[in-house]
Amino acid sequence: MDKDEILLDADDRMGKCVRFLQDTYARIRSGKASVGLLDGIIVNAYGTDVPLNQVSNLLTPDVKTIAIQPYDKNLIPGIEKAILTSNLDLNPVNDGTIVRINIPSLTEERRKDIVKVIHKNAEEARQAVRQVRRDGNDNTKKLEKASEISEDNMHDMLKEIQDLTDSHIKDIDRVVGDKEKEIIEI
Repeated sequence: MDKDEILLDADDRMGKCVRFLQDTYARIRSGKASVGLLDGIIVNAYGTDVPLNQVSNLLTPDVKTIAIQPYDKNLIPGIEKAILTSNLDLNPVNDGTIVRINIPSLTEERRKDIVKVIHKNAEEARQAVRQVRRDGNDNTKKLEKASEISEDNMHDMLKEIQDLTDSHIKDIDRVVGDKEKEIIEI
């Protein structure tokens, strides 16, 4: 790896840590209806397991309701079963053509539990970013040891990697702050 590849790799991997955290948060119930809540739902359709969003149209008609309009009405029982077995604590209501999910308000105790979980997820993301920093630092030191870069260049690269780390940690802090605010607001 050369100097530029190390920096690009570190930036890319750190960015993936932040995006993974955002995707994780999209699936955490905050008391508001969001189709992202159903991203992990897999439905058995025609003998094959497929994501819910590939066999239906997902809508949020209001802040407390998710509407699922399957492309084939015969899939409704399978969609209901997939939602009930998803551990999301959601109860689908079937009217024959559309499956509706009413999102209940979160209790204060449940909000506190969710905040603990999002902080734990954020800390795991920070640790992943720091691991990427360690990998980048190790690769940079190997370049210097192999005399491919000077000691001054090594120190400059280490500083650039630290700047990337600081930037991505700030992104994580912003994401966790936004999600916490969303959960705490009633």
